Amino acid sequence: MANRMILNETSYIGAGAISSIVDEIKGRGFKKALVVTDKDLVKFGVSAKVTDLLSKSGIEFEMFDDVKANPTVANVKAGVKKFADCKADCIIAIGGGSPIDTAKAIGIITANPEFSDVTSLEGVAPTKNKSIPILAVPTTAGTAAEVTINYVITDEEKKRKFVCVDPHDIPIVSFVDPDMMSSMPKGLTASTGMDALTHAIEGYITKGAWELTDALHLKAIEIISRSLRSAVENDPKGRADMALGQYVAGMGFSNVGLGIVHSMAHPLGAFYDTPHGVANAVLLPYVMEFNADATGEKYREIARAMGVGGVDSMSPDEYRKAAVDAVKKLSEDVGIPKTLKEIGVKEQDLEALADSALADACTPGNPKAVTSKDILGIYKKAY
Repeated sequence: MANRMILNETSYIGAGAISSIVDEIKGRGFKKALVVTDKDLVKFGVSAKVTDLLSKSGIEFEMFDDVKANPTVANVKAGVKKFADCKADCIIAIGGGSPIDTAKAIGIITANPEFSDVTSLEGVAPTKNKSIPILAVPTTAGTAAEVTINYVITDEEKKRKFVCVDPHDIPIVSFVDPDMMSSMPKGLTASTGMDALTHAIEGYITKGAWELTDALHLKAIEIISRSLRSAVENDPKGRADMALGQYVAGMGFSNVGLGIVHSMAHPLGAFYDTPHGVANAVLLPYVMEFNADATGEKYREIARAMGVGGVDSMSPDEYRKAAVDAVKKLSEDVGIPKTLKEIGVKEQDLEALADSALADACTPGNPKAVTSKDILGIYKKAY
């Protein structure tokens, strides 16, 4: 069976990457953009780093900044209407996963209006047309939404998040510029960085993993492990390395899927509006412990990539523990909470959370088969 790899068409990676956006827009013949972002990025002048370039170059644009931290069906519908009303021909997504995910949904529905209810996009929807062209400018080093074929939307009515996987939604150009990420506070840098590490580790051990994605994920684990601590301290090299590391992880997991860390994190966002990176970061070591005996020798390579010495002389139990301990230590060093109780999860909700997680689109990719009881047990241990 052939393995499929889908990547975005063009990416600019490194300090100053955003300076190429004007040439890309003009070179592709676009006349007007809808800029999709959030109010905080507008308030703190982050989105202006892009819109000022557009204004100086005479490129028309309108803003849509009504994006929530966990974007909703209503968010997407409002964005689709805004795009139609402003008569744009492309979308510029500025932000973390939320604005980029919202932009993907807007672009897909505009090109495939039969999915205007939004919820019918869940899973692998049979869209026929490519998204309206999206140019993505990430402002966090974590989600890699700028290079993936995935996006996540919250159905507030049913209190659940749903994952959409669609090769038609991938941005055509990405500008991975650490200068756009320099204003991230410590807590957000830490949580999005641990989100990126989760992508790399889950992508490496998922059922769909193969040699090319293994290479990407191991390199991402190495880069993230060595740079996240310094990125949290706002060191420019740490920021630049994290921007790269999270992108490399995205190149991999977008093509092979994830596992139950994400399945279990998604309901936390739907129930409590928990930031996705925080949810993943808290859950990652507990899920790694659960999955350990179904991963062959892969935890040895995770430990090695995270800088653990002497792994070749360790037994499987020893190197599996070493990998989990390395993740715990990194998480602790960057200030991530250790338990679900610390981030506001309610014990009486655990059974409902487990049922929701079992039904999540990421669950089948987990290296170890799970039941609702298994997931509940992990939640309880993490609580």
